[in-house]
Amino acid sequence: MSVKRLNQLHLKMKITIIGAGNVGTVLGRLLREKGHAINQIFSRNHSHAVTLADELQARVCNNLEQINKQSDVYIVAVSDDAVDTISASLQLEKQIILHTSGSISIERLRNVSENYGVLYPLQSLRKETGDIPSIPFLVDANNETALQEITDFALSISSRVIVADDETRLHYHLTAVIVSNFTNHLYALAKEYSDLNEIDFKLLMPLIEEIVRRLNHYEPSEMQTGPAVRGDKNTIQKHLALLEQFPQLRDVYAVLSESISASRK
Repeated sequence: MSVKRLNQLHLKMKITIIGAGNVGTVLGRLLREKGHAINQIFSRNHSHAVTLADELQARVCNNLEQINKQSDVYIVAVSDDAVDTISASLQLEKQIILHTSGSISIERLRNVSENYGVLYPLQSLRKETGDIPSIPFLVDANNETALQEITDFALSISSRVIVADDETRLHYHLTAVIVSNFTNHLYALAKEYSDLNEIDFKLLMPLIEEIVRRLNHYEPSEMQTGPAVRGDKNTIQKHLALLEQFPQLRDVYAVLSESISASRK
C-alpha cells in the first residue's frame, strides 16, 4: 500500500531511524509529532540509540544486520562517510530507504532495496534546542512510484517539499553552507571579538534579526550597507587597525570588504 493511501486512511507509517544524532533525533521527534510510529532506532553509539528510543517510545536495534524488516520507511541519518557502511550491512526488499544528505547521490543506497531515495532537510538541526524548526525537504527517488510515495511522505511532515536530483540538491547544499555555516562562523568570530573587548554581543541581536527579516521582502544585493559598499576607505582602515591583534577576523574582514566593493563596480 502506498504512503499516499496510508495517509488517506489516517494510518501511521512505521519508521526505522538509523542514526541518533542531530538529524535522526529531530526528524524522529517531527515524525512522531505528525502521527507516525517510530518502530526502531539503530546507532553505532548504543547509549544514544537507547536515549532516543526511550524518548520516541521505540525499540533499540543492536545489530544492523538483524534490523526489523517490518517498517515502511528506513531513514539513514548518518554522516556522508557512514552511508556506505550502512548500505553494505543492510538488505531490504521493497521497503523505502532514504538518506538525508544534501551532497551525496541516492545511488549510494541502490544495493539496499528496490526503492531508495533521499529526504534532505534544508535546515540546521540541533537536538539540544528541543524545538522543531520549519523544515523544507528536498526529495528524490530511483523510480516514479517511489518518488510519489516519498513526496507524499514528506508532505505529511512539511508543507514545503520539492523534487531535486543529485546535482540540484548539491547546489542547495552549497548555498546552505554559505548562508548557515559561514554566517554562523562570522557570528562566532564577532562574539569572540566582543568578549575580548568587553562589549555586549547580544546588543547586536536586533540587527541580526532585521537583516533576516529583510530577506523575506528584498533582494540581498539591494539591501547591502556598510563602509565597503559606500567606498568608505577611511572607516575600513580604522576597522582593520582594530583587528591587528585578530588576524583571522582581519583577513575575513578584508576579503569580504573587497568582495562587496567589487560587486558594486
